[in-house]
Amino acid sequence: MNGTKRFQLSLMMFLEFFIWGGWFVTMGTFLGNSLGATGGQLGQAYGTQSWGAIIAPFIIGLIADRFFNAERILGFLHLIGAVLMYQLSKATEFSVFYPYVLGYMIAYMPTLALVNSVAFNQMKDPTKEFSFIRVWGTLGWIVAGLAISYIFKWDSESGVQGGLLKNTFLMTAIASAILGLFSFTLPKTPPKGKGESITIRDILGLEALGLLKNRNFLIFFVSSILICIPLAFYYQHANQFLTEINVANATGKMTIGQISEVLFMLLLPWFFTKFGFKKTLLVGMLAWVLRYILFAYGNSGELAFMLILGIAMHGICYDFFFVSGQIYTDSKAGDKIKSAAQGLITLATYGLGMLIGFWIAGKITDSNLITDGEHAWQKIWIFPAIFAGVVLALYALLFKDEKVEYKA
Repeated sequence: MNGTKRFQLSLMMFLEFFIWGGWFVTMGTFLGNSLGATGGQLGQAYGTQSWGAIIAPFIIGLIADRFFNAERILGFLHLIGAVLMYQLSKATEFSVFYPYVLGYMIAYMPTLALVNSVAFNQMKDPTKEFSFIRVWGTLGWIVAGLAISYIFKWDSESGVQGGLLKNTFLMTAIASAILGLFSFTLPKTPPKGKGESITIRDILGLEALGLLKNRNFLIFFVSSILICIPLAFYYQHANQFLTEINVANATGKMTIGQISEVLFMLLLPWFFTKFGFKKTLLVGMLAWVLRYILFAYGNSGELAFMLILGIAMHGICYDFFFVSGQIYTDSKAGDKIKSAAQGLITLATYGLGMLIGFWIAGKITDSNLITDGEHAWQKIWIFPAIFAGVVLALYALLFKDEKVEYKA
């Protein structure tokens, strides 16, 4: 791959995740403070990610894989996203905000697969080349958070109270328009399934359901869905929590999680090889338990280090569970149903698991914030800590250790 293509793909990844990190992290804080949204409404808003993940395979399978070049659909979807993001910046009540954010996530979630398709299509050896392109996506997310906190100060106390977080949607709209137009200049990625018949079973990866006959894979599959329930609490409420307890530059500090994601990704091959799949996944689950305990008992004063440590554990939480799970799924699926198996896991976790999690998080947050005053957040974070602990215990007891080959 030449330098021009490498630059194009790197910029594509940077903008793709700059866009996501530029509004998704702070949406809960914006909705709660500017639109007076309830916890249940926050759950609905964040749940649009799950609906997008459920609908995305149909857009990819029925359109991108059969009729149009991936880079063109990518551009079209981001241009639609720019318009919807602009509309979100003008919303003054939740009933107006929700339809636009739902439409946006239906448009955005398919682009996560499309950018990968465009990148992979230009690579001779993705196992060696992809990580150096994908890391620019993580950097894009980090830059978005740092800009919100340290350049524009939209998440400062005065910024939040003054409704400045609406500007995150304007920033994202501009970035979406840029990526939308830029996408049409990307290397051509023609549809690979043109002329081939496709069924709903193919789109949803249902041919991979046969893997559930394996006891270990079934336990892993169910555990993956269940662990996404406590995961949803972090995505939905972490920024709101940090802002409400007066942590300065909360959005910027949350980028520590993405930095740790890069570092622990480098450690994963060694850990996976030395300790095996079961122990790697257990460490990932344990990190979720510890993170929420740190959130429950930390504060913005002398115990602020507990909050920072909780944020920094994101690398272990994500890499050691989700990336390891992708490797495990790949090893069990075999060449014929690799894509279907990965699609099924994505549908189960980001679709079903997190949809349930966002709903539960909203209900629990509403109940505690109304009745428990200053101790509300402590009680809110204890629930996902306990839930993650139960999932960890069940997985540890039921999953029989097995050797899984790691292909770096």
